[in-house]
Amino acid sequence: MDKVFLKRGREESVLRFHPWIFSGAISEVQGHPAEGDLVAVYSHDGTLLACGHWQIGSIAVRILSFDSDVLESGFWETMISRALEVRKAAGLDSGKANGPLTDCYRLVHGEGDNLPGLVIDYYGGVCVMQAHSAGMFRARKQIAAALQKVYGDRLEAVYDKSSGTAPFKAGLDLVDGYLYRRPGFTDDCRTVSENGHKFIVDWTSGQKTGFFLDQRENRALVERYASGRNVLNLFCYTGGFSVYALAGGAASVVSVDSSRKAMDMVDRNIALNGFDMGRHTGLCCDAIDYLKTVEEGKYDLMIVDPPAFAKHRGALHNALRAYQRLNASAISKVAPGGLVFTFSCSQVVDKESFALALFSAAAQTGRSVRILDRLNQPADHSVNIYHPEGEYLKGLLLYVG
Repeated sequence: MDKVFLKRGREESVLRFHPWIFSGAISEVQGHPAEGDLVAVYSHDGTLLACGHWQIGSIAVRILSFDSDVLESGFWETMISRALEVRKAAGLDSGKANGPLTDCYRLVHGEGDNLPGLVIDYYGGVCVMQAHSAGMFRARKQIAAALQKVYGDRLEAVYDKSSGTAPFKAGLDLVDGYLYRRPGFTDDCRTVSENGHKFIVDWTSGQKTGFFLDQRENRALVERYASGRNVLNLFCYTGGFSVYALAGGAASVVSVDSSRKAMDMVDRNIALNGFDMGRHTGLCCDAIDYLKTVEEGKYDLMIVDPPAFAKHRGALHNALRAYQRLNASAISKVAPGGLVFTFSCSQVVDKESFALALFSAAAQTGRSVRILDRLNQPADHSVNIYHPEGEYLKGLLLYVG
């Protein structure tokens, strides 16, 4: 491996097990590492600190190990096995194929599982992976082989969907496709179960890996509060919150998304779960524009779950203003005694900043607003205690008087 030496005093974050080495902390690079190569990281006095993937950018090294075991032949199998044990501890993998209430979960959540740059979601026998770094993309075949060893006969396929996430570099063949398929496997989508509810997951053409697994527990909370309410689900994608609201006894549910394909999937998911289609209305239009036209008091439960408004710190100010405007509109329109489930999945927006944006939104409306619950990501989207940046999903359940 090529060697990376840190400036004097810049090893402190590594000694605290933070998984990133920033370019400004580096004093010298011995060798000529290519994007995605494994490199060894040393302190200024030559002490080995870690090994990780080299990349071009402000984050120069994503650490895979604070030792040299990344070079061992069983490294990927060991790391994936550890990630699966975490999911089993969280009650998300029984190891059985006899119809569990939940058979889909995130298996690997980047830094949260000490595999920065890698996401793997498990859908009832199919693993869908996304590499967010050149190093993980280059290791994709080794990762697929490790998945086969860890899951054994339970694994039917591994699909690589990294074309939209791996950084484009010359020489990387960023074409999505199967890394493994059991003989006879021909699916490009399948039905999974989440808390007993059924959803069709399309991993080849759906957003992300096909389904937003990070809202599982928050969807269950909507089900708990939905009875008898008129529900508006904004930015609904394939209707996860809508299915749970109908299961909870909502009087009516309106789902809004700008994607025609997503709205077609909403209808399929609602029919799949056997709900009365007369209780549901799907609208293919811009969610923000629709909210502006909503009559005050029409809905007494709203879900506001937009895509990330800020993907980098330079967009933070504009993102917070967008969250404020959107939530002011929702708070002003919801019926007295209504509930607003509101979220941000922007990693650069922390909990305090998001809460302040909502405070400003509530103050703008002049309505009485109480926080009933603080919402976050579930256990399978684990957060490494040494990498607090991994806590990206935050939300509030608001009661509006």
